[in-house]
Amino acid sequence: MKQLSRPELVDNETAAKILTLSPQTLNGWRHRGQGPKFVKLGRAVRYRLRDLEEFIGGPISWIPETDQATE
Repeated sequence: MKQLSRPELVDNETAAKILTLSPQTLNGWRHRGQGPKFVKLGRAVRYRLRDLEEFIGGPISWIPETDQATE
């Protein structure tokens, strides 16, 4: 069985799933300077898992499997 590594960065959709929010909520927060910290890679927005953990105040135990997660 292949062991999946934990990605360092996740896209907006995956971050929203982790936080049980809609992607539109994260978009709105980002534009208003609210919500978790994010990074921009060119035009792409990504969230570090450690920043999501800091935002929710604890470790993330579940990361949805998507093709968009990047290491």
